[in-house]
Amino acid sequence: MRVTESDLRLTDGRTLHVYDTGGDGLAVFWHHGTPNTGAPPAPLFAAAGKLSVRWVSYDRPGYGGSSPLPGRDVASAAADVRAVADALGIDRFAALGHSGGGPHALACGALLPDRVLGVVTAAGLAPYDAEGLDWFAGMVPSSAPSLRAAVEGRAAKEAYEAGAGYDPEMFTDADHDALAGTWSWFDEVVGPALEAGPDGLITDDLAYVTPWGFDPVRITAPLLLLHGGQDRIAPAAHSRWLADRCPTAELRVRPADGHISVLDAGAEALEWLAARAG
Repeated sequence: MRVTESDLRLTDGRTLHVYDTGGDGLAVFWHHGTPNTGAPPAPLFAAAGKLSVRWVSYDRPGYGGSSPLPGRDVASAAADVRAVADALGIDRFAALGHSGGGPHALACGALLPDRVLGVVTAAGLAPYDAEGLDWFAGMVPSSAPSLRAAVEGRAAKEAYEAGAGYDPEMFTDADHDALAGTWSWFDEVVGPALEAGPDGLITDDLAYVTPWGFDPVRITAPLLLLHGGQDRIAPAAHSRWLADRCPTAELRVRPADGHISVLDAGAEALEWLAARAG
């Protein structure tokens, strides 16, 4: 697939850096994780080609070529997606989000019901105020403190990131195998996401632990919650909580997978979306 990149100027003066593989098939908006740029997932291009899927995505504000949006909440993704879709002449589309992209895909499903045909989240989070969910339970020690710092506010989160380092223990053996193989693609989207500093990451994490601006229960489109049973970054309990409350949800937990290796089921997720989007 050939990816075309462009910059979209929004009415509020911001710029979104947009990616598009083109074509007349089902448009699937890719919502990237934290910290990534928005380039669509090349390891899923072969599967997408068989299904005539058109990838559309963008760098979230503060990442890559997109302008920062201080204080943004998760809900703001819906307005940005609508602007991109309108600019590209796309009426209806699906959403697929991985990790931190999961809540943003949910936002599109909840706030753009007349546009979204289906939603998939892989290794996503539940709302921070999820009643009855021990939100931090099961997170690896390097992940929970990062998000706890975000709970304390921007200053605490900035201080935390100033001394933070990479912890390989956040990933399972299956994740490390995936990162050394098919999903080595992440090398292409993580480094560039941080070249301009940690603003995108910090703003993402602040958004996850503050009110999202919508209720996932409002999603009326088909919803697939895909999760690895061994996930140490966003434990599977988050998807289970959402599955218990979202009326259109289907839950698929892959017992042996972690946060990255769960994406090996990405081709199946695309087939699921294509079937339900007609």
